[in-house]
Amino acid sequence: MRSDILIRVNSLLGSCGGRFILALNLLCVGGNLAVADESPQETAVDFGRDIRPILAKRCFSCHGPDASEGGLQLHDRASAVSELDSGEPGIVPGKPEQSELLRRISTDDEAERMPPEGKPLSESRIALIRRWISEGAAWEKHWAFRPPEAAAPPANSASDKDLHPIDAFIRAKLEQNGLQPAPRARKAVLLRRAYYDLTGLPPTPEEVAAFLDDDAPNAFEKVVDRLLESKRYGERWARHWLDLVRYADTNSFERDGNKPNAWRYRDYVIRSFNDDKPYDRFLIEQLAGDELPDATAETIIATGYYRLGLWDDEPVDPVKARYDELDDVLTTTSQAMLGLTINCARCHDHKIDPIPQADYYSLLAFFEGVPSYGIRSDQTSFNQTDISPPEVATQHAEMDRQKRELQDKMRPIEQAGISKMSAEDQRKSEGRGRAKLLKEKLREYLDDGAWDEYSRLKTKLEELKAVRLPPRESALSVTRCNPRPPQSHVFMRGNPHVKGDAVTPRFPDIFGSPVPEIPVAAANAKTSGRRTILAKWIASPENLLSARVMANRIWQQHFGRGIVRSANNFGLLGDAPTHPRLLDWLAAEFVRGGWSLKKLHKRIMLSDTYQMSSRGDARGLERDPRNDLFWRFNMRRLSAEELRDSILMVNGRLNLKMYGPGFYPLISKEVLAGQSRPGHGWGKSSPEERARRSIYIHVKRSLITPLLASFDFPDTDSSCEARFSTTQPTQALGMLNGEFINRQAAVFAKRLREECGDGVRSQVERGLTLALSRPVEADQVELGLKLIAKLRDEHGLSAEKSLDYFCLYVLNLNEFVFVD
Repeated sequence: MRSDILIRVNSLLGSCGGRFILALNLLCVGGNLAVADESPQETAVDFGRDIRPILAKRCFSCHGPDASEGGLQLHDRASAVSELDSGEPGIVPGKPEQSELLRRISTDDEAERMPPEGKPLSESRIALIRRWISEGAAWEKHWAFRPPEAAAPPANSASDKDLHPIDAFIRAKLEQNGLQPAPRARKAVLLRRAYYDLTGLPPTPEEVAAFLDDDAPNAFEKVVDRLLESKRYGERWARHWLDLVRYADTNSFERDGNKPNAWRYRDYVIRSFNDDKPYDRFLIEQLAGDELPDATAETIIATGYYRLGLWDDEPVDPVKARYDELDDVLTTTSQAMLGLTINCARCHDHKIDPIPQADYYSLLAFFEGVPSYGIRSDQTSFNQTDISPPEVATQHAEMDRQKRELQDKMRPIEQAGISKMSAEDQRKSEGRGRAKLLKEKLREYLDDGAWDEYSRLKTKLEELKAVRLPPRESALSVTRCNPRPPQSHVFMRGNPHVKGDAVTPRFPDIFGSPVPEIPVAAANAKTSGRRTILAKWIASPENLLSARVMANRIWQQHFGRGIVRSANNFGLLGDAPTHPRLLDWLAAEFVRGGWSLKKLHKRIMLSDTYQMSSRGDARGLERDPRNDLFWRFNMRRLSAEELRDSILMVNGRLNLKMYGPGFYPLISKEVLAGQSRPGHGWGKSSPEERARRSIYIHVKRSLITPLLASFDFPDTDSSCEARFSTTQPTQALGMLNGEFINRQAAVFAKRLREECGDGVRSQVERGLTLALSRPVEADQVELGLKLIAKLRDEHGLSAEKSLDYFCLYVLNLNEFVFVD
């Protein structure tokens, strides 16, 4: 079933509260779409593609790895063909009529029919299971738990012998299904697509003109190379990673306090992408940057990864809160880097995947030496590391030494005076009132000689405090780790107060990796070294999933969805890959290319598959409405950050300053009033700072910037594998009536007046060219001229105000808001 939803918001003008509402036409293609069968009906049933998804979604909760109601378990063949508690065989290979499983799923008796809850299995699924049993009930290991295949591009019947390897994989599937790839996208469309995919910004009119005039065969390749070297690339692709690791600048919970220096981690990610840091090294630095023999300030900053999650500064149960923190780290690591929901085995064996509870706690043991983020009375000692340059650190160390020396001389004099005071004052000297007490009363309890010496020392101390040294630099990081972590245990039902069997650090059994040797930490060790062992295992070319997962994510960001749609879940409940051999080939290319993201970007973008038009045809829409086979390119809406940044770029205000602390966009008093302490924790930035790219916005968990939130900025409480792409009224209302968009439209109009003078036609042409990234057509110019004329003649607006509203109209065009 296909659902095409076209929402149109007043294609011309309406009046609302004295403000004109302009057009925002949004196209959303979605709903419950039928998926074309990828293989001819005569082929054998594929267990992994056809059967296991049914069993995992409808049966495993009662008959999976963690449950065996009636004696039936369906997660492996040996269990499935065993005798049930009733004495009947669950599955008899080759004999569906003797298989109790088939009888129970096809019976009309509601008391016996399985599954007992929800809708019965459809007739087509029952028939599929019957065919599978008839063919011998073949079982195979889940695709993600098998080593990647050394897949060569398939031979095609296509006439092009020099077919790009990616195109060979894609076209083989298309040919199997009787489909043709869409034609190549127009040059201007392709250029805009590449710019947004790699930089998150549109091309300038000058860049568009240069590309359209370049007839060289490698014209597009030159564009890709240039964009990959642009500093804007890191700002765009870092945001994808920040979504995965739930980046935010604050802790959440009631007070939602700041995470000091969290922005350094964000900048580290941007630099890493711009430098094309090998992905394996990128992972190792985040997981164990402080343990590396060549540790630097950069690798220390990378360990800020451990400090990005939620933290409760006043937990009801501190022990549980501690393990909630560790669970958050494990969850993010397993989903973002391995594509597995290992966290589902915290309280019991995983209900779906073959991950026992012991595997969860064995993996958790690698992180046991990392201390909690902090405590209420000390919110920095365990998460801040001094990364000052050596010369700055030396100056501060010397200054600290001199201050301690003076204080060591002053303290005996103070104590001599305190010893003569009343008992009440002596008690005050032991707490926070000491400084005030000494200031008010010490003089009267010292003789002249002692007081003169004390005053001399105090004066010297004040002089030292007045010296201005270069500031120290600190990084959000792991620090003060336990080099000898306590014994780890399985927690019964996930309760840290109820310890079960002891476990040691090891990798989940599904990977088939040997048990690691955990060395005993040296006497002077600062960490246990466990995280280095874990990091090298995750970043190993032999790891079953790491390269596959990241290759899938790169594909996802270029095509709108991954080869595996459930990018954080490659397990049994995740989506099967639509092109498994292509995924394995991409992963192998990724590793062979030195884990270089930029090489893989280029490999993908130079394929015909990437350069296809998004135009549909009747046969493709009928047979593959979800575009699972990639017969055309997927149109997409700009992300929240792309939209905001593009508005600022088009109107000429975009500030390309990189790095440093985040800035605070203007937020209305009404929105701030929703906080428990209105306005608390939200600063004021200069207009120049507020014009920076959106990746530098201060991310406060309890106060997401409204424009970003409206356009599906992700939830920062957990890893986000793919953002929603919604179409909702608040988007249209914000883009028409919002203070930000109207202010920026006025700035856009000012730019047009400055560049084009008073010529209305020139203003319209220039405005459309800037916004749409292509040469504009005469009919569009005429439509813009008619709009301005109508605003002036029928609504009595000034030329200046009419141009403002024309610019607002342009910023609301589908062609501006969507990437084709």
